[in-house]
Amino acid sequence: MAYDVIVIGSGPGGYPAAIRASQLGFKVAIIEKESLGGICLNWGCIPTKALLKSAQVYEYMKHSNAYGINAKDVQADFGAVIKRSRDVADKMSKGVQFLMKKNKIDVIMGYGKLAAAGQVEVTAADGSKQTVEGKYIILATGGRAREIPNLKIDNKKVIEYRSAMSLPQQPKTMIVVGSGAIGVEFAFFYNSLGTKVTIVEFLPRVVPVEDEEISKELEKQFKKQGIEIMTNATVESVDGSGNGVKALVRKQDGSTLTLEADIVLSAVGVSSNIENIGLEELGIKTEKGKIVIDKYFQTNVPGIFAIGDCAPNQALAHKASKEGINASEYIGFLEKKFQHKPEPMDYGNIPGCTYCLPEVASVGMTEKAARDAGYEIKVGKFPFMASGKATAAGDTQGFVKVIFDAKYGELLGAHMIGANVTDLIAEVVVARKLETTGHEILNAVHPHPTLSEAVKEATAAAYGEAIDI
Repeated sequence: MAYDVIVIGSGPGGYPAAIRASQLGFKVAIIEKESLGGICLNWGCIPTKALLKSAQVYEYMKHSNAYGINAKDVQADFGAVIKRSRDVADKMSKGVQFLMKKNKIDVIMGYGKLAAAGQVEVTAADGSKQTVEGKYIILATGGRAREIPNLKIDNKKVIEYRSAMSLPQQPKTMIVVGSGAIGVEFAFFYNSLGTKVTIVEFLPRVVPVEDEEISKELEKQFKKQGIEIMTNATVESVDGSGNGVKALVRKQDGSTLTLEADIVLSAVGVSSNIENIGLEELGIKTEKGKIVIDKYFQTNVPGIFAIGDCAPNQALAHKASKEGINASEYIGFLEKKFQHKPEPMDYGNIPGCTYCLPEVASVGMTEKAARDAGYEIKVGKFPFMASGKATAAGDTQGFVKVIFDAKYGELLGAHMIGANVTDLIAEVVVARKLETTGHEILNAVHPHPTLSEAVKEATAAAYGEAIDI
């Protein structure tokens, strides 16, 4: 059967691309080798948030006396926590199945590989093959846990995030290698449930892509929670021959020590799934492990597009979703089903969110990046300790930090750490999209008492007009 648009991969980039193409009147097929919704819905974004919510509830219960509630003998059931997470993932995957039916998208289960321009060979689980034809093909093949030579993943002693979400029993001790979003989220989760966690980070600070003050605050809060942190350190080798694992760690000064644990979680980044999908055979260009695309997600081969983790820029679900929608709209433009070219994406205004406790959220330039770019800046901070809503909620750790260009008032970046900041960051994303200045934020009345007031108060602090600090 011939289609107008074929999407390979049904993750947060692929399934929105398929739906938008269908909305524009195209006949669409989506090819998925495992589960609808991809890694995000099944093993990433959604089920990890379910795990983290369980850990958060457990934290509240452990400290219920602080809220005037006496909850005795509170215990975490690790198996039940894992089961809830899997149930949430299953429900969301079924939701994508419903959306495919609703939008009349054909779902073809199997491994998709480019066979020629306009042709995809699909290998089913039983080994049978079929060729599917389509005028346009969108590659949304996603990514996987990155593996480094001295930390081979066997998913027994050295695990990656998928195994970390479905361990049969809770480890007593764990070493987390890498302190990006995945590493710190799992560090928080396991530590909250009682596992002794040590983070080993190669760079000088945890969550190294964040503003330096955010890193310092998260490290301080994690240490309060009992998590051990080793920065400027590398895992040289891992010995899993005994009951647990022994990790040889080298510090910056060259000295080494051996850490022992039940299990090692490798969280050193994401690799794109671009192997064995037919790129070489068709001459599709790649660079630094990503498929080369233009601003409309076209590869160098006409009719073939790439989005999400297999394409350049951030490996984030929301970035992939917008790319998928834009790619389909550009195809719609080419086929005169959409009136105009989609607006090219601004990768400098993609928010990043990390869902440990305290949460971390940011968008735009860090303070260092702004200074390095030559801006004269105004910086404002507002601590949640001064927030009425945060005080009432008992979640006063952290702050909101905003950075403005002193000359024109442009909002260059915002960096947040604290409870629920992943929900606050969207205000700044929209504000930056609208080219809002500090003056306009100060004159937009924020509701009281809310955590969102922290954005206004941090802005006021940047301009010397702070009221509550």
